[in-house]
Amino acid sequence: MGDRDSPEPPSPSRPGLGALIADKSFLTSRKGLLLAAEVVLSFIIFICYLASSIVYLITAPLIEFLLAICAYYVYVTKFVERFRGFHCPLIDFIRCITAAVIFFAISIYAVTKSNSASKAAGIFGFIATVVFAFDFYGIFNQLILFINPQDLPTHTATIKKSTGEDVVPSDSDSD
Repeated sequence: MGDRDSPEPPSPSRPGLGALIADKSFLTSRKGLLLAAEVVLSFIIFICYLASSIVYLITAPLIEFLLAICAYYVYVTKFVERFRGFHCPLIDFIRCITAAVIFFAISIYAVTKSNSASKAAGIFGFIATVVFAFDFYGIFNQLILFINPQDLPTHTATIKKSTGEDVVPSDSDSD
């Protein structure tokens, strides 16, 4: 009888608590491994800064650790595919760029200190800078493919027909 009796089409996402189950193919993908490395390195750097004499720098690795865990969760549960209007790769790109710049800056400062924990944090920070740089390079390549420059019009006055002729739009006043 109407809408209640007709079966609904199967949804591509898993219903209920099944949506929280990790996608096993993502865990071994390049993006999954990079995000896992970002989480681990940010946590190690956080612990190193906590043990060092420059404890006031723990905020940056803590925030990057939390953001990397959130990004990992969003990608591993495929929430990226469910929210089409929310352009997650662009936000992830900005997250990676800022993390690389911040880790590079605080690593330079940490290496100049005499404490061994701060030097270790600096070394791990340089490694994290490289990992975040690889990640934003991969995201940048995806964004370039998303915004294909061949699809953009090169000139607004001429319109190409499928035959290859140039057609100039006529003025309606001259008719």
